[in-house]
Order: sequence, then structure tokens, then C-alpha cells
Amino acid sequence: MPSQREIRIRIGSVKNIKQITRAMQFVAASKLKRAQESTIASRPYADKLEEVLADIATVLGGDEHPLLATPEGGKRLIVLVTSDRGLAGPFNTNTVRYAAREIVEHAGDLTTITVGRKGRDAMRRAGVPIDAHFAGFGDRPKFADVLPLARLVAEDFLAAKYGRVDIIFSRFVSTLVQRPTLNQLLPIRASEDSAGIPGNQFIFEPSPTAVLEQLLPRYVATRLYQAVLESKASEESSRMVAMKSATENAEELIEDLTLAYNKVRQANITREMIEIATGARAL
Repeated sequence: MPSQREIRIRIGSVKNIKQITRAMQFVAASKLKRAQESTIASRPYADKLEEVLADIATVLGGDEHPLLATPEGGKRLIVLVTSDRGLAGPFNTNTVRYAAREIVEHAGDLTTITVGRKGRDAMRRAGVPIDAHFAGFGDRPKFADVLPLARLVAEDFLAAKYGRVDIIFSRFVSTLVQRPTLNQLLPIRASEDSAGIPGNQFIFEPSPTAVLEQLLPRYVATRLYQAVLESKASEESSRMVAMKSATENAEELIEDLTLAYNKVRQANITREMIEIATGARAL
């Protein structure tokens, strides 16, 4: 059985860990509010832009812009969005596991671009090719931060290096629910409800090509930016819940150690009293 001193040292260590996890919980909670507001505010624009491009893809084809066409050949690219830091509960594990399952179930010529150190390390351990890596975009991702990634993806797709581009990220549903998601980024898929979209519904000025040249790059950047925002909100939410759970576990452990300390202390006092009484009787 551990001595009083050993148990006292363990109680002190657990108390220090509890202070750290509680502080991280509060920090994650403050970051979550900001990340959640940014994510929810950007969804309507991203969803509407995706809807408009899907409708346009039903009446236009690859002749108007290469991003609407499916290149012959080319590898499949998966843009994997994770975080740079750990201590976020199952956030990174679930996203990486989802990506691994997608890679195994749809085996073929594919490569990845990783956003976040955790995803890069996981892909390296699994032996999955990585064409490029981008560090996380901080606690407040900006649209300009994603532009280099969007430019790289679009240019390589136009060069027929990739035949399809998918994004895997964790979609923020609620504080307790973050769902790994796969979205096809390129080529742009036509709307499934194409019956009500006549070919002359859209009027392009000056021309479809000129309009799409400005619109499609922004579409790619917007989709990637939305994935980064969703992932950031999911990360902070998962971290807050994980740190709250760790704090509660530390409190329970402190109670158990305190009880064990009191038992050892009581046993020592009882033993000392017996020794004193035995010594007095011997005299």
C-alpha cells in the first residue's frame, strides 16, 4: 500500500492537472463561441453558391469551363482537414478513421493534400501519398488563408493531374455532435433536380466563359474555407467536451485518493497507538 507521502504527492499532481484541464475547457469554450458563429454565418453563402453552380452545371458543360468537365484519367485527390494540436477528444481520430475507410473501400490511384499536422502524420504512417501539406490556419481562419490551397487544387485539376477532388472534414452539428463528412469539390456536379431548369434560364454577360472564370475559382475557395470553418468549430467543441470530462475525472480521482490517504493515516495512527500501549504494558 502506498505511503501517506506518496498519496499526498499524487493528490497534488492530480490537482495540478485538474487546473490545467479546467483552464483549457474555458479557453475552448470561448473559442467555440467565435468559431460557431463564423461557421453558421458562412453556411448560407456557401450553400447558395453551391446550389447556383450545380444549376449552371446542368445547362453548361466542360466546353464552357474545364472545372465543369471530368478529365480523362488523373488521380483522385482527397483534401483531409484536421487540426495541428491534440487534446481534442475523438475529433482527429474520427476524421482520420473516416478518411482511412474511404481510401480502403474505394481503392485506386489517389493522393492527398493535408490541412493540419494530425492528418499529415496519420497519412504518413499509413503510407498514403501526400502531394502537399498546409499547417492549420490558426484560431481565426480567414478567407485569404485558404486561397493558396484553392489555387493549388484548381490549377492541378485544370492540368488534368486529378480526375476528382474530394474534401473530408468534420462537420459541426452541435456541441456534442461532430460528423466526419465527404464532399465532392471537383468536378462540379450537376443539380439532381434538372427537370425545372430550362437551357435558356440563365443570361450570361459578357459570356458564360468570362463569368465562370471569375465565379468558379471563388467557388473552390469558398467550399474549402467552409470546410476549414466547420473543422475548427468541431475541434473546439470536441476539445471543450474532452477537457470537461478530464476535469470531472480528476475530481473523482482526487476524492478516491483523499479517501485512501485518510485510510492510511488512520491505520498509521492506530498502529502507533498499539505500539505505545504495548510498550507501556511491557514497562
